[in-house]
Amino acid sequence: MNSKTRQHNEPILSARNIVNRFGKQEVHDRISLEVMPGEIMGIVGGSGSGKTVLLRTLTGLHRPNDGEVLLNGKPVGSIGQAERASLIGVLFQQGALFSSLSVAQNIMLPMREYTDLPVEEQERIAAMKLELAGLSPDSGVKFPSELSGGMVKRAALARALALDPRVLFLDEPTSDLDPVTASGIDALIAQLNRDLGITVIIVTHDLTTLFSVCHRLAVLIDRKITVATLDKLMRSGHPWIHEFLHGPRAHGAMSARRQSHGNG
Repeated sequence: MNSKTRQHNEPILSARNIVNRFGKQEVHDRISLEVMPGEIMGIVGGSGSGKTVLLRTLTGLHRPNDGEVLLNGKPVGSIGQAERASLIGVLFQQGALFSSLSVAQNIMLPMREYTDLPVEEQERIAAMKLELAGLSPDSGVKFPSELSGGMVKRAALARALALDPRVLFLDEPTSDLDPVTASGIDALIAQLNRDLGITVIIVTHDLTTLFSVCHRLAVLIDRKITVATLDKLMRSGHPWIHEFLHGPRAHGAMSARRQSHGNG
C-alpha cells in the first residue's frame, strides 16, 4: 500500500473515548468517532444531547474532561492556532460575521491573522471565495446587515473557506432559512465536497440536509453515539432513531432525497 492510499484509508479526524460533563451532568460518556477524508458526516441528536458541545470538542474550542481528538493524526490541543486555522474552517450557527466589517473584510480576517499575504492578494482570494460560495462580486462591499439570511450563511461559508481548510465544520447551516434557500445551501455543501474533496462535518436537525447530503450519520443518544449510514439507521429499532427517521417530517425529506438522486 503506497503512502497516498494509506493516508486516504486513515481518518482525518478521530475522537477517542470523549467524556464531557458540566458540573454533575455528564453529556458524553466515552464516545468515539472517526471521520474519513472526503466524507460528509452529519451529527444529530435530541435537545440536550450535546451536538454543539461535540462540535466544539472536535474543533479544539472545548477541552473534554477525558479522551482525545486527533486532527490529521495530531492531538487537536497540540496544534498551533495558525496550523489549526489552515486545517479546519467553521461556520457558526448564526454566521457570526462582524457587523462593523464588510463581507470581503470578514473573509480576509483569517488571512490577516494567520498569513503574510499582501492586501491585494487577500482581496483577490476573498473575491474567489465569494464566487465559490455562490455570491456575486459586489457582495463583498456590503455589510452583514445588508444581506439576506441565506447570503449571510454563504458569506460565513466563504470566510470558513478562506484558508483552504481540509475539514469544514458546519453548525446548523440551514437553520432559519426558507426551503428553497436551504436547498441551495445543501447543494453548495455537496458541490464543495465533490469539487474540492473537502471533508464536511454538519451538526443539523434538518432532515432534508441529512437525507440528501450526508454519507453517514452520528446519532447522540443517552450520552452515547451511534455511527452508521442512513440506510442502516433506517432499520434501527431504537425508539428515538426510529421516530426521527420515520416520523411525519422525514417523509418529505426522503422524497427530496429520491428526487436529488434521480436528478444526479
